[in-house]
Amino acid sequence: MTAEYIAVPANQAYDGIIAEAAAAYDIDANLIRAVMQAESAFNPFAVSRAGAEGLMQLMPDLSDEMGVSNSFDPRENIMGGARYLKRLLDYHNGNIDLALASYNAGPGNVERYGGVPPFRETRRYVKTIKQILAERKKRSADAD
Repeated sequence: MTAEYIAVPANQAYDGIIAEAAAAYDIDANLIRAVMQAESAFNPFAVSRAGAEGLMQLMPDLSDEMGVSNSFDPRENIMGGARYLKRLLDYHNGNIDLALASYNAGPGNVERYGGVPPFRETRRYVKTIKQILAERKKRSADAD
């Protein structure tokens, strides 16, 4: 018996896990997907210069805190990243900009600056994710 394998594009490979995380944590699946795209370009083995790991680029201490034992396991990483994103959204009363800034620069920096910190990387990060979300929204509206 031969099995047929079809390559799935990276931006679709994790749709099932993303949907599961979105439902589990009551977050927009497009937001999770946009964070993954910005953080790792959907590479489950990505490691940043700072040491963040996997699809949603979790730092080792955060992985431990979120119950992720293997940051390179796509399901664990996405579920842990979504759980953290939900925590940040709740903390910032649903403010996506502040939650994304906290995800990128840390909640302490968002508190310290009373909003999105003046760091070029963080401002670019928030802008990039918002653009990805807007493009997805436009594509789904065009499809309707």
